[in-house]
Amino acid sequence: MQKVALVAGGGQSLGEALCCRLAEEGYDIIAADIQAEKAEKVAASIKDTYGREALAVKVNVTKEEEVKEMVAASVRAFQRIDLLVYVAGVAKSTKITDFHLNDWNAAMDVNLTGYFLCAREVSKVMIKQGGGNIIQINSKSGKVGSKHNSAYSASKFGGVGLTQSLALDLAEHNVRVNAIMPGNLLKSPMFQSLIPQYAKKLGIHEDEVERVYTDKVPLKRGCTYDDIANAVIFYASDKANYMTGQSINVTGGQVMH
Repeated sequence: MQKVALVAGGGQSLGEALCCRLAEEGYDIIAADIQAEKAEKVAASIKDTYGREALAVKVNVTKEEEVKEMVAASVRAFQRIDLLVYVAGVAKSTKITDFHLNDWNAAMDVNLTGYFLCAREVSKVMIKQGGGNIIQINSKSGKVGSKHNSAYSASKFGGVGLTQSLALDLAEHNVRVNAIMPGNLLKSPMFQSLIPQYAKKLGIHEDEVERVYTDKVPLKRGCTYDDIANAVIFYASDKANYMTGQSINVTGGQVMH
């Protein structure tokens, strides 16, 4: 039976890369993103490049009704959802004394509540079909605190607890739930957008930021989209069928617990 993957946040950067890798592995794809045009481009590229079926869906993952419609549209198109990858995320780097409530709320809404809503709605489909996989793209900041990243880290720690709780809720339905904890994606738009804030935090020039973050990693390089995709493919596969509720580090040794 053809497998179907729904990638929430699949219209750009890491989400786009995961859509493409999953298509390469033989999945049909739903690329869901708040930026509809980007999702459409990803879906078109998947059809042209990989010959897979693909659907683009516009969704704000923090809006309950939009998430419900995303899942309904996915089922209308493909009749099933075998894999949910939750990639959507936001970050703002500011010292706690200057951290605005609206930035805190945005991190909680997208990084945690959105994950909850998508997992809740997709799990209903997976229970009916007899199984599935849910994978959250979390962060090493969900394992260790992060200076000037209080909201991001707190929301990602929450994601670990949610992942474990979902795994317990859904085990009896043959739905496995895991989280991938990437290290710093130095070339990603999110990290690049934070470089001015990180330079200020560290008291260094902006062009030194990537080197400083690379030096923190025992394997001496940043995390890549391929590093994360490899973990996603494994944990979605039958080779990982005895693994659920796990938060898997992909950090080059920077975080080891």
